[in-house]
Amino acid sequence: MAAPVEVCHVACCANRAGGGVVSWGSGGLLAFGSCRDVILYEPAARRAAAALRGHAGRVNCVRWVRRRDGASETELISGGSDKQLILWEWHGTVTWNNQLVKSIPLKGHTEAVCAVDAVYQSDEPDLNLLIASAASDSTVRIWSRHGSEGEDLFLASCAQDCLIRIWKVCTKSKQLPETEDDSIRLKENVFTVKDTDTTYAITLESVLAGHENWVYAVHWQPSFPKDGSMQQPMRILSASMDKTVIIWEPDKETGVWLEQVRVGEVGGNTLGFFDCQFSPDGSMIIAHAFHGALHLWKQATVNKKEWTPEVVISGHFNSVEDVKWDPEGEFIISVGSDQTTRLFASWKRKQETEVTWHEIARPQVHGYDMRCLAMIGRFQFVSGADEKVLRVFHAPKNFIENFSNISGIPMEKLCSHESSHLPEGATVPALGLSNKAVFEGDMAVQPTEDEETFNTISNQYPEIYFQPLILTEPPPEDHLLQNTLWPEIQKLYGHGYEIFCVACNNSNTMIASACKASKKEHAAIILWSTSSWKKLQSLSFHNLTVTQLAFSPNDKFLLAVSRDRSWSLWRKQDSSESGPVFSCCAYTDKNTAVHSRIIWSCDWTPDSKYFITGSRDKKVIIWGQCDLSVTTEGNMLGSIKPCSIVLDAGDSVTAVSISRQLTPDGRYIVAVGLENGKIILYTWKQSGQEPAPADWTTCVEMDNSRSHALAVKRLCWRHHVGRAGHNDQNSSEWLQLASCGADHCVKIFNVNRLAL
Repeated sequence: MAAPVEVCHVACCANRAGGGVVSWGSGGLLAFGSCRDVILYEPAARRAAAALRGHAGRVNCVRWVRRRDGASETELISGGSDKQLILWEWHGTVTWNNQLVKSIPLKGHTEAVCAVDAVYQSDEPDLNLLIASAASDSTVRIWSRHGSEGEDLFLASCAQDCLIRIWKVCTKSKQLPETEDDSIRLKENVFTVKDTDTTYAITLESVLAGHENWVYAVHWQPSFPKDGSMQQPMRILSASMDKTVIIWEPDKETGVWLEQVRVGEVGGNTLGFFDCQFSPDGSMIIAHAFHGALHLWKQATVNKKEWTPEVVISGHFNSVEDVKWDPEGEFIISVGSDQTTRLFASWKRKQETEVTWHEIARPQVHGYDMRCLAMIGRFQFVSGADEKVLRVFHAPKNFIENFSNISGIPMEKLCSHESSHLPEGATVPALGLSNKAVFEGDMAVQPTEDEETFNTISNQYPEIYFQPLILTEPPPEDHLLQNTLWPEIQKLYGHGYEIFCVACNNSNTMIASACKASKKEHAAIILWSTSSWKKLQSLSFHNLTVTQLAFSPNDKFLLAVSRDRSWSLWRKQDSSESGPVFSCCAYTDKNTAVHSRIIWSCDWTPDSKYFITGSRDKKVIIWGQCDLSVTTEGNMLGSIKPCSIVLDAGDSVTAVSISRQLTPDGRYIVAVGLENGKIILYTWKQSGQEPAPADWTTCVEMDNSRSHALAVKRLCWRHHVGRAGHNDQNSSEWLQLASCGADHCVKIFNVNRLAL
């Protein structure tokens, strides 16, 4: 039988910190620093391979220690904002179950470590390891294992003066006498190591000028074996805040260092690159930008000076606040404090069986931190941010076409005959926050490129940046930034403070939303119609912020949980001509409350009989039954009570979700996310009239390698059985669970319900 849970997808990005947060190993593994983890990524398989956890703060820099014999690396160095270096050692295959990994902390810096490099000075990897680390305390420390041997070295450095300097460091057996000639020579800085006879001379070999802004990273191409020995190419890669990455090589005839290749970003709202790396064989280069995005380029086989963008992992660069599956379970959409909304979907390449997940669209790039979202049908969603407005978006034609190409789903199944009236894409006007629809006719007029036309202000800052592209694979970062926006079709005004939560009913006819509040008049829930986008009703009960809203699967009830430690249940009544009206039918107060702290999350069972609440007090409680035959508020209030014993989750509960599918023996499957990042799967079934401990069964507690590093923000089960993108979508064996957290990660888990 298969394992109960396996990691299907991890979406994250590199940290916004310079100093070498990305490193490429000769074994093909790409290492980069995330929130508190070192993520190991396999570019060939396009998936994350492992997460190494040991730092107590942000990981600022990582570096593989390259072996002189050309074998795959077994040691990795990382430095973080927790002021320490960690030397990671392991033997064998790197997997998510990294219990065999040994971590050795190196402490000495008094401020955050921002750069690190390492080198073996002998053919024996267990001997003569030198590590150089730089920190914000303005110090560079040299760490040595079992001594070291002296040899000639070239050292490349970069700085905020936009220049790159190459230094030659060589040993001298003795100080030669000065010759009295008139030849011009480079000045040597000579020094002798204390208590030894070793003398070193440092000379400035060359100065490279080509960048127009601060140069944040410079790296040598890795050495490679040739004719029985290791050869070091004279080739340098540099990354700058001018949005470019440059490959430098000395001219074969003159020896002068020249720019050979320049790649980078065009357009978008980015601020350049922090770091870059060669692949072990020099055929690919990777860089990470200010917002954490990774960029990968591959060298063409025919024209060696032509480099093309490749598919690479991507994700949020700040806390991910909410995640939702589309109603058909083909993709997920997430929102985060990085002010973006991102769409991830599965990609199955031709002639390959493995399915990988990638970001294929960025529907919203906002000016406020995002907080929540809700799907309104397959290609429409509403989102809320740290503003008083709800914004509604609909997928453009270009996205639907590209989604069809990437996912393999025919266009006929994705859209109706009305798709011909959809806009091609969207663009954000200068100084605007709203995504403006771009139709086919809007792109027909192109300005002429003569000098006079370009000098006009309107053409230097064009209104339309969107360019439709037909894609067959996930788009690169440049395309995600400006060509995958969704048009904004509606704004909903009515709240007095920043939006905090939003939900849509299962028939996609109604939206419920709430905002941050410290008084009862501001904590009201507003109901909106999705057909007229008009306000239907205001539901006032809570005294503080409503933290989550959830419609029951049968759309008869609306559940709200709040910071005031209470929940309220609202029942639908189809009695008015203007539409359904909700009235409060049950609630908890100071006298009847079971939770003693903020209730962060809630959800419904698939039969709409029970609902679940999770709180900061570490308690998880299932309430019920919600009987539609009860007509009066008093009877309903008395009938809804805890149906389970109080489950102690061990830490503050920040997210709960119940699967729409049951176990083979008819038990509800409950996922609980904690503030410490752990995710626990339980099953529950009421066995008698009174709650009993046996009703709860703990099935799976995720280990550290699968869990989040910080608080779980949201959990969301896929409503359908099977795995998205696979051929087993009608299989009753697999379920999928999406999660997001404050560690910047979005994860998708494959859950074998037969093994629970």
